[in-house]
Amino acid sequence: MDEMKTQYAQVIVDVATMQTNQPYTYVIPPELAGQVEAGMRVVVGFGRGKRRVQGFVVAVSAENSLTSSAKLKPILEVQDLRPVLNQEALQMADWLARYTYAFKITCLQAMLPAAMKAAYTKTVSLTTSEVTSTIKEMFAQKSELALAKLSPEQKKLLAPLSKQGKIEINYHVKDRAKSKLVLAIRRSLSETELQAAKAKLRKGAKKQAQLLDYLQTLPLDKEVFQANAQEKTGLVAAIFKAGAEKGWLKQSKVESYRNPYKQEVVMTEAKQLLPQQAQVVQAINQASDEGKAQTFLLQGITGSGKTEVYLHAISHVLAQGKQALLLVPEISLTPQMVSQVKARFGKEVAMLHSGLSDGEKYDEWRRIERGEAQVVVGARSAIFAPLPKLGLIIMDEEHEASYKQDDMPRYHARDVAIWRSEYHACPLILGSATPSLETRARAQKGVYGWLKLTHRANGKSLPTVSLIDMKKEIMTAPVQDISQVLLAAIKQKLAQKEQVVLMLNRRGYSSFAMCRECGFVLKCPNCDISLTMHLDSHSMRCHYCGHEQGIPSVCPSCHSKRIGYYGTGTEKVETELKELLPTARILRMDVDTTRKKGAHEKILRQFGARKADILLGTQMIAKGLDFPNVTLVGVLNADTALELPDFRASERTFQLLTQVSGRAGRAQKQGEVLIQTFNPENYAIKLAQKQDYERYFRMEMAVRHRGGYPPYFYTIKITTSYRDEATAAKKIFQIAGQLKQVLSPTAQILGPSPRSVMRVNNRYYYQLVIKYKQESLLEDYLQHLLLISQKEERQGLRIVIDREPINFI
Repeated sequence: MDEMKTQYAQVIVDVATMQTNQPYTYVIPPELAGQVEAGMRVVVGFGRGKRRVQGFVVAVSAENSLTSSAKLKPILEVQDLRPVLNQEALQMADWLARYTYAFKITCLQAMLPAAMKAAYTKTVSLTTSEVTSTIKEMFAQKSELALAKLSPEQKKLLAPLSKQGKIEINYHVKDRAKSKLVLAIRRSLSETELQAAKAKLRKGAKKQAQLLDYLQTLPLDKEVFQANAQEKTGLVAAIFKAGAEKGWLKQSKVESYRNPYKQEVVMTEAKQLLPQQAQVVQAINQASDEGKAQTFLLQGITGSGKTEVYLHAISHVLAQGKQALLLVPEISLTPQMVSQVKARFGKEVAMLHSGLSDGEKYDEWRRIERGEAQVVVGARSAIFAPLPKLGLIIMDEEHEASYKQDDMPRYHARDVAIWRSEYHACPLILGSATPSLETRARAQKGVYGWLKLTHRANGKSLPTVSLIDMKKEIMTAPVQDISQVLLAAIKQKLAQKEQVVLMLNRRGYSSFAMCRECGFVLKCPNCDISLTMHLDSHSMRCHYCGHEQGIPSVCPSCHSKRIGYYGTGTEKVETELKELLPTARILRMDVDTTRKKGAHEKILRQFGARKADILLGTQMIAKGLDFPNVTLVGVLNADTALELPDFRASERTFQLLTQVSGRAGRAQKQGEVLIQTFNPENYAIKLAQKQDYERYFRMEMAVRHRGGYPPYFYTIKITTSYRDEATAAKKIFQIAGQLKQVLSPTAQILGPSPRSVMRVNNRYYYQLVIKYKQESLLEDYLQHLLLISQKEERQGLRIVIDREPINFI
């Protein structure tokens, strides 16, 4: 090999137990010369033996930084014809790994659909024929056996051979990304030849004659999907196969995108903007025209027409030949938002969210990457969509906690959006009726541009909001969860043929089961939390680890039959409503009713078509939904999250109540909101009743200032977990001791302490929170802690570092 022409690749490898942000150097062999580029996925050998892993090429060079290339391994296989990650993605991965205390491989994988992550398999093969007849029979005609498919008895037989070197383990990397192939047809004959073929048919061959007539309508070089041709002609597949055998047409397998959006789209025209909307759009468009990386807070009351502002701003950047990205916080919001965007921009729209199958996500991602889609609508992970000409980023409901990723890399979509906005020099819109305190404070300081929509687009006033004091009403309530006042209001709306939305922030039938004889509460065997009753599956279920068991008829502790079910849930409320309103049509929308693919769209479509009178759901129905016939919104228990031991509990309660209130009266009919609460004097609830965000912001900021919480301080949460409580506790106290040597006196450490639910899935969790303003040594310490964390993980001890955690509980 000519040393002058040898090329080297820097590869980040996918090895769970030895992750590092430093790439490994591999030789590009002569047969792959010119095929390897930065951003491609490759298969490489790693460690001793024949282990193979997937890796990402982050750089290619003619120089080797190592002193000797004699021991360098070659790249074994290139999995892509062109890079799947562009230079922006590679730079973003570098930043994301540092910023979120993550390993680069997880950042690179987060940017691609799941189908493009490698599937690993192990096989065993014989290295000698000197084995017993039983072993020979096991292998029979096969050169390799899949390790995962071997029985325990077979593994026991093979174990001694491994020590003797008579078998070896082989590692295989399988690319799961598969294109969907469908049958297509193309006519083979000229019109004259087709007519001649028709003339030769016997009189009874009507189907074949119909096929020949259809083929004459196709241009000679046009390929059409056979399924479409069958639908158009009504002919079965056998007729097309016969036509291919006669040489009238050619059949071939061609790639077809999976279509995740099957509803028919009726195209709409842009609406005339109101004066306030026009001013907002003008400010955004000006930033687009000037190529400014400007972040805007678009603070608009519920129903003020923020979506129309988004659509006009998107239209403007598309006219400039650029692309747009629109993020929504929940899958439940995506169907309505996608419908509106598709109705405006048609086939240029792609969507990315967890409700799609792996194949659909892969196809949508390829449409985007190939430049066939100019607008992307999606949830959190869509922030990584490969849009090289990005001209506008929009985050709707920017305050939502679902924009924060729970697993490595623990990013907040807003931080990534700001990074991409600066990279592309394009505007970022953060839209909300109830912005997070951090975003609102930055707008007030002038860090973000501040745009406001203070009037509803329909010209109507905000709905009237009334508080129902459940301490008084519980005595006369027809059932535990619904007051007489709320029931009367529901009956009135149903009599007027109007629709009702009811929100309860808890799924299941009831909160817990307790023995009224001895006080025993049925808990999860794996977690420190009570099991929730679910009548639909006749089970008690843990909402943390998924453990499920039957509903007990007697107490497991004292064997009494006096088992009672306490608390409430959406399933229980649905049962109560059916008893109180037997003729009402009720739809329930929670995690249990939306497990199946397309369930969100189906429920919302039914409610939008007025096939139901009441939509009952958890917080997923609180925002983004726009139904003109909804005139009453009822909140069954406003206090659910209020008393949680979390500094954001009050903010979340205010936001949720304000958002759900905004679902009422969005068209011409006046809306009404009834909020049931045991804490009517709480400032978050009282100010949500008045929809007074500005006063709430001032009061909550004063509370945060006194307590030293964000946005006045930065925060980092460190969590340790292990199967044994003492080990988890010992490690977190060790980390706390090290931090005291690193931090200045102005920083504070909260804890260490057990997590509020200390045991989950038989692991014990301890945590501490660092509050700080500026710490020069902290960053280096945390990066060092990240590196040693994987050594601990091999022993089962997990250390998690979370920048700006959403909650402390």
